[in-house]
Amino acid sequence: MKTLKMLPILGCVLFLTTASTCHNDDDDSSKHWDDNRNQSQNLIAQSMQQGNWRITYYFDTDSDETSRFSSYTFSFGSDNVLTASNGSNTYTGSWSITDSHSSDDDNPHSDLDFNIAFSNPAAFAELTDDWDIVTQTASKIELIDISGGNGGTDHLIFEKN
Repeated sequence: MKTLKMLPILGCVLFLTTASTCHNDDDDSSKHWDDNRNQSQNLIAQSMQQGNWRITYYFDTDSDETSRFSSYTFSFGSDNVLTASNGSNTYTGSWSITDSHSSDDDNPHSDLDFNIAFSNPAAFAELTDDWDIVTQTASKIELIDISGGNGGTDHLIFEKN
């Protein structure tokens, strides 16, 4: 009889012990996701700062405009200074990689924006945008931007010299 009375008490003790060891992993997983995103952001930035780059493809909504930039070499400085030079002309702008905090798909780079800003000349000002990273390797980065105004898609590819 004593055994039957102890069974509910043992059940409660077991339940409370098990419940107290459980915890919510949501906070840990979102922190892990943020850490991965920050790590990706830093790795991409480090890769871009190594060597000189050239535009191998630039498609502006409805036309290929790669030739406008083919003679220029781009340097992504550690101080976020972006320099474009063709030997006789040098233009300075800025660049950065920022977290857009978007959850639009499962691409690990999808929440990162590759920001380029040139104030002049007009051809380089066209590159000014917050580009989405499609793919990135140590020697190539492919970017896209979907225009809010006309809905056209711009494509920009930098490859390391």
